[in-house]
Amino acid sequence: MIVRQIKLKLNSKQESMLSAWIWHLTAVYNWGIKKIENDARNYIYYSKNNFQNLLANHSRKLGIPSHTLQGTLIQAYIAWQRCFKKLAKKPRLKGNCNKLNSIAFPDPFQFPKENRINIPGLGSVRYHKQKIPKACIKSGRIIKRASGWYLCLWIDANPNKIIITGDGQIGIDPGFKTLLTLSTGEKIEHPRELEYTEIRICQAQRGHNKKLTARIHEHIGNQRKDRNHKLSRRLVSENKLIVFSADHHQKIARNFGKSVSSSGHYQLQQMLFYKSSSCGRKYVEVDSRNSTKTCSVCGALNGPTGWNGLVVRHWVCACGAQHDRDINAAINTLYAGAGVAHERELYNIV
Repeated sequence: MIVRQIKLKLNSKQESMLSAWIWHLTAVYNWGIKKIENDARNYIYYSKNNFQNLLANHSRKLGIPSHTLQGTLIQAYIAWQRCFKKLAKKPRLKGNCNKLNSIAFPDPFQFPKENRINIPGLGSVRYHKQKIPKACIKSGRIIKRASGWYLCLWIDANPNKIIITGDGQIGIDPGFKTLLTLSTGEKIEHPRELEYTEIRICQAQRGHNKKLTARIHEHIGNQRKDRNHKLSRRLVSENKLIVFSADHHQKIARNFGKSVSSSGHYQLQQMLFYKSSSCGRKYVEVDSRNSTKTCSVCGALNGPTGWNGLVVRHWVCACGAQHDRDINAAINTLYAGAGVAHERELYNIV
């Protein structure tokens, strides 16, 4: 299963219709959230099929396809299921600060012809020319973004395979001044998309131009996503074992909020995980504790520690080994991920 995103060319009538749909579906979503919460207090629970049919006779009144209403109710149902399983927090109601920006279409789509696609309730809609794999389109979802309306298509096809170019083993130490440091000694520089666009964001905010501000932030997010896709694809193709030092991003964000959001390490971790599993590669995440202050040669805890130790980028161990702080942490990350103790009991690690 792959996902393709196409940008729609809507006329004024179609755009006003989608805006009205989102307004009504916001109320439907909020009703579903409160319905599950209030009934659960009285020990009344629903199955997925029963809950999605509670508004079976409301599609004609609202002028919205019935399966779209069901998809919105399922979205509310899944939100509560994730909360009950302790995978997410309690779902919030949608409003001005937490807008509903998507419309679900659970039914299969007809394959588009001549840059036109049939959407239930909207009819034939034009879209910007894009190559779409010829396969069965299982479902779709319209998303409203700052730059326009998009249609995400779930297509029953296999993604392009990542070409294998090497069988290395690397440990990765994430950073904020340098984006990534590899155990091979390579340092990947931080593109700093957010910092380079700050002036434009400040100008738009001082001018109270919310649309321009949202479009700039969307552009920065697209740049970050594109960078992480290319970087993860390269790392997976070159290495059969990838060990990532998983930091506690929420705690770090309290002191380095802008740097954490600009780096996008969590997004990169997710991409490495699913691309590695699809290619038969091994991806491991390990705790970053003591990775910096442990000597990768003798295993002694002689390195710099604490906030004051962040300024120390190079240090010398008592055994005489000279270390670059980030490279040493990446090497220790590789040892930990490969199941190797710090006493240097190596198992065929290059």
